[in-house]
Amino acid sequence: MPLNPQTEAFFNALAENGGPKTHELSPEEAREGYRALASAFGPGPELKVEDRTIPGSETDIPVRIYTPDSTGPLPVLVYFHGGGWVIGDLDTHDRECRILAAETPCLVVSVDYRLAPEHAFPAGHVDCWDATAWVLENAATLGGDPDNVAVGGDSAGGNLAAFVALAARDAGHPLKLQLLVYPATDGRAHHPDSDHEPLPSLIENAEGPGLTRDTMAYFAVHVCQDNDHLTVTTDRRMSPLLADSHADVAPAYIATCEYDPIRDEGNLYAEKLKAAGVEVQFREWAGQPHLLFQLSPVLDDGRALLAECVAALQQAFAR
Repeated sequence: MPLNPQTEAFFNALAENGGPKTHELSPEEAREGYRALASAFGPGPELKVEDRTIPGSETDIPVRIYTPDSTGPLPVLVYFHGGGWVIGDLDTHDRECRILAAETPCLVVSVDYRLAPEHAFPAGHVDCWDATAWVLENAATLGGDPDNVAVGGDSAGGNLAAFVALAARDAGHPLKLQLLVYPATDGRAHHPDSDHEPLPSLIENAEGPGLTRDTMAYFAVHVCQDNDHLTVTTDRRMSPLLADSHADVAPAYIATCEYDPIRDEGNLYAEKLKAAGVEVQFREWAGQPHLLFQLSPVLDDGRALLAECVAALQQAFAR
């Protein structure tokens, strides 16, 4: 279907302000722009919030813990923000984490993993697994239930959550859900030096809105740094679609968007999990682009997507 009229009007208004695109900026400039966009939508609901650091295998990891006003022990969502492994932080996704915590209700542990290019692959993936392992071991001390833990993320955060779900399965830690919002699951065609055939959505939606093919290439270059791009992008951490087996991984909620260049990666991941016998709740949001999850203050479908994520968590935690 055509781009949703409400969404089209929003992006047209955004374009009128001009300015360079993400891939035309330095990483720090791109980070500042992403923070500005997120902060323009205002805060989420009031609840207890604590910033702290937890130990990791390579470095201490900053996290933000959201605790709703509810009796415990509470289920726990470990959340990984989006931003192409290069931009995004605890603040860019603060509003969404507050809503997920308050409305589910559950503890949310948002992870401030290391970003490229300062920290090339697999630094961010290492941090996200380390943080999840820490939560599984220490949930009770936070007022959480260590037997009722889920992981989730949007875009690059969805990639990280998919990887962590595979790692948790391999480590013998069952998770209740992997909440994957337009996840990046196949990085083979993103690097500008790649000769891998791109998926159709990468061509159809190359100019966005919300995310472009050029921006995905920008992210890939920064993530790979001096490492061989073929080695990085065929690693199951960067491309969980290529994992040897998806059997017995956590149940999934997967949302993709029709006008997203990485739409087909999420769609194929849903199919791959279903074929492996994994329970999957899947929806492709017609007429919508990347970033929908963070546009709930201005788009009706953004609010509906966030509400659907809450419902998926409630259902998973009630099992």
